[in-house]
Amino acid sequence: MKTRNRERGCRAGAALVLAGTGLLAPGCAVGPGYQRPSAPLPSREAAAPPEGWKTARPQDDVLRGAWWEMFGDPKLSALERQIEVSNQNIAQAEAQYRIARAAARGLRADFFPMVRAGGAVTRSGGAGRGGSSSSGTATAYELSGDLSYEVDLWGRVRRSVEAGVANAQASAADHENVRLSIRAELASDYFQLRGIDAQLELLETSIAAYEKALQLTINRHDQGVVSGVDVAQAQTQLESTRAQATELKISRAQLEHAIAVLIGKPPQDFSLERAPLAGAPPTIPEVVASELLERRPDIAGDERRVAAANAQIGVAQAAYFPTVSLTASGGYIGSQIAHLISLPNRFWSIGASLLETLFAGGKRRAAVEQARASYDVTVAVYRQGVLNAFQEVEDNLTAMSLLGEEAEQQGAAADAARRSLSIAENRYQGGITTYLEVVTAQTTALAAERALVNLQTRQMTTSVTLIKALGGGWREADLPSGWTVLSHAPTPPPAAEKTRSE
Repeated sequence: MKTRNRERGCRAGAALVLAGTGLLAPGCAVGPGYQRPSAPLPSREAAAPPEGWKTARPQDDVLRGAWWEMFGDPKLSALERQIEVSNQNIAQAEAQYRIARAAARGLRADFFPMVRAGGAVTRSGGAGRGGSSSSGTATAYELSGDLSYEVDLWGRVRRSVEAGVANAQASAADHENVRLSIRAELASDYFQLRGIDAQLELLETSIAAYEKALQLTINRHDQGVVSGVDVAQAQTQLESTRAQATELKISRAQLEHAIAVLIGKPPQDFSLERAPLAGAPPTIPEVVASELLERRPDIAGDERRVAAANAQIGVAQAAYFPTVSLTASGGYIGSQIAHLISLPNRFWSIGASLLETLFAGGKRRAAVEQARASYDVTVAVYRQGVLNAFQEVEDNLTAMSLLGEEAEQQGAAADAARRSLSIAENRYQGGITTYLEVVTAQTTALAAERALVNLQTRQMTTSVTLIKALGGGWREADLPSGWTVLSHAPTPPPAAEKTRSE
């Protein structure tokens, strides 16, 4: 209803223009006013939705700034600092944002008149006037300028600029989302690599123990105490464990190469010294669902695209109204360049024009329908993005909770497996059992130890994924303002680089 009233008012303005007083009529922007689309909130919050965005709580500052420093790993922090200046995906996203800013400034230029100036020299000749046989040549010099201006009575330019600003803000959100994703990917790869280092240390310790066990078995075989079967089983266990270590080294090299690419270095020129996985996952503050919408740069980007699509509806609807233009021109024209700029050679003109499309075969209606459908697409993308964000947060919160419990259980299992191995080794050395029991106990103990390391690695990578799902401390307020987008100031530094003290 509000849109129809606005259009009626604009049509009344058109009538005033046609009556000769349209240039004095107030401008209006056709098209629907923008309202943020509703988002599907969980039922526990839908009963009492907040007004606008919820105010941040004090513990939210834990995620502000360099969130990777929460893990207390200096090597990880050093790698993260190299991403901003070296990663080409981030450089590409930043360039895309600059393109969007320039496009918005180009649309804003339509608010101002276009002024042009030029000069010309023309030499002409031909038969005389009235059929006379006389002929001659003449030279004309011209120095002129003109001004043209489209009066934005119906808000076409305003809606275009509104869409341009929203698109630039969406591009800024995309830039931040790329930065967050790459930083999270680096942290995840780093902890996976450290988990492999811990497993390699475990395997190498086991290999050393298996070598001693193999030598003991060979000695017992030489003494005629055991058969060659025991020696073969010990040899098999040792070589199998060596093969597992070699396989892990392949995975470690691949992760090392991935980290090198993320920080913009050739894999051949990058290496990380081995170090076992250390530390525990940091405490991450919980965020209620309604607050999540202002924290995720991908959701903010989708919402800004909704705003841009909404403004494009107004641009399409403005085609139904006449175009009002003001023009002015003036200058000097004469046959002698020395006396060109003089009063007799002066000319000027000023005027206004109105152009209305009376019939376009349904093209304008199709454009409006297309704009409305595009708006509906962006709304659907936005709402689906919100649902996906809730799922990511819930998945990782659940995983973090259960992984801690599972790690305790697996730790108990590893302790039991080590005790079982010790008993089996003592029984074998006492001649009570065969080496098969030792092999079985060794396999079980090693598998339990590796499973515990895997769980500890998953705890670290899941905490990284949870931080990413929560937006990494980013806020919608960090988006550039309309003034920033339209200004010629340099691109401001990303908000995520602010320190916690700020």
